[in-house]
Amino acid sequence: MEKGKGVMGSRKWAVEFTDNSSTPSTRDIPDPPGFTRVPHDQDDSTLSRQKKDAEANWKSQKAWEVAQAPFKNLMMMGFMMWMAGSTVHLFSIGITFSALWQPLSALQGVGKVFAPYKDSKVDLLAPKLLFIALNLGGMLLGVWKLNALGLLPTHASDWVSSLPPAREVEYSGGGIALH
Repeated sequence: MEKGKGVMGSRKWAVEFTDNSSTPSTRDIPDPPGFTRVPHDQDDSTLSRQKKDAEANWKSQKAWEVAQAPFKNLMMMGFMMWMAGSTVHLFSIGITFSALWQPLSALQGVGKVFAPYKDSKVDLLAPKLLFIALNLGGMLLGVWKLNALGLLPTHASDWVSSLPPAREVEYSGGGIALH
């Protein structure tokens, strides 16, 4: 045998790349995940409808991901508040006001957050409600921490200065001296 002139049939390892099958169902190798064969006779309107449906499905999934994002922030903020302790000092107050400010600013921008996912085929009501509920939970966590630090006026003694003085019910005067 001459050098470089091997016969294809005599090789031990050889792969034939020609596909002699006429339909995809007769092939031995399955298509990779995510790959779909499109028949040539399929019209453009069906393709555009499928593309719009896939885009609406993607927007819906992304909207749910955005709606669930405050949960991660809620867990992180709770851990930071726990690490800050229950004494009133600069770090614990800063963390507490951050826990109040972040959900408040997120609630003000709900429309902007979900604007990229707005579509006639995508229902954004449930993701928006979840987003609002999780941010309200974050604000409640901040209010709880304010109460734990003793910075909320929740007792009667916190309001004593605004109460009128008590009315005197009983008077006592000088006594009689007995000799």
